[in-house]
Amino acid sequence: MINENNITIPAVQLAKGGPYVSRIVSGMMRLMDWEMDTIELLKWIQACLDLGITTFDHADLYGDYTCEKIFGEALIKDPSLRQRIQLISKCGIKLVSKYYPNHKIKHYDTTPNHIVASVENSLRCFHTTYLDLLLIHRPDPLINADEIAEAFERLKSSGKVLHFGVSNFSPSQFEALASRLDIPLVTNQVEFSLINTDSLENGDFDLCQKWQISAMAWSPLGGGALFHADNRRAGQLRQTLSNISESLGGVGIDQLAIAWILMHPNHIVPILGTLNLDRLSAMAEAIKIQLSREQWFEIWSSAIGKEIP
Repeated sequence: MINENNITIPAVQLAKGGPYVSRIVSGMMRLMDWEMDTIELLKWIQACLDLGITTFDHADLYGDYTCEKIFGEALIKDPSLRQRIQLISKCGIKLVSKYYPNHKIKHYDTTPNHIVASVENSLRCFHTTYLDLLLIHRPDPLINADEIAEAFERLKSSGKVLHFGVSNFSPSQFEALASRLDIPLVTNQVEFSLINTDSLENGDFDLCQKWQISAMAWSPLGGGALFHADNRRAGQLRQTLSNISESLGGVGIDQLAIAWILMHPNHIVPILGTLNLDRLSAMAEAIKIQLSREQWFEIWSSAIGKEIP
């Protein structure tokens, strides 16, 4: 089934002067769970590239601090891949881990030394000299915007990170940090799906319009709740999607859920957590789906369980 229709996912620029990423990004949080050897992973990366998925979203802590190293072992086998892909990583969370016995409790660390050290470790794991995009993983109550500005400047001037952004920041947190930076923030990675539509009303996407940036959406299928939740609202949403699917010739309801996100004018970039190539290929088909404005609002109304105001 893989790319039977020769779909190629296009690229989108996250911000003016910002990086280009594939319109659908592959999330690496579960890479360790798939237990692929290096050759299998190389073939998987190539299959993603054939679909047009060129961007891979990591974090230093994914897979108990192992996923970046696993991915990097594939890159070192074929160094030519590095010029064809974009690597995103995140830092700022410290987990309790056997690899870091000095971490006594889960906590946040956005000090310059930790940010720089985390990036340098990611670069060693990836066997590369630069990250395309670095995100602060979560807002830190002890965040010091001037110190982050210092860390970003060090990483930018050394060529170790090309672009910077944040993840899970509220609009006010984003603007507070951005106000102290000379280097622009190019994205905010937030949770967004038909199961969690808060960003449509809490100012997340209004901020994106204001700053002319594209958000990235993690868990764009609601962590599977869209398909498995047995509550009444999820059932009604599935029925709405099924009805619209029939009118569009039988596309998958998961494809509709992604197409609904892609229709937003902020050019939101969904991050898909699956490593199943057939699933990724099916999601690539969502690029072709054209929803009418009425269909988009019908889906949203069903997602929130009421008629829109």
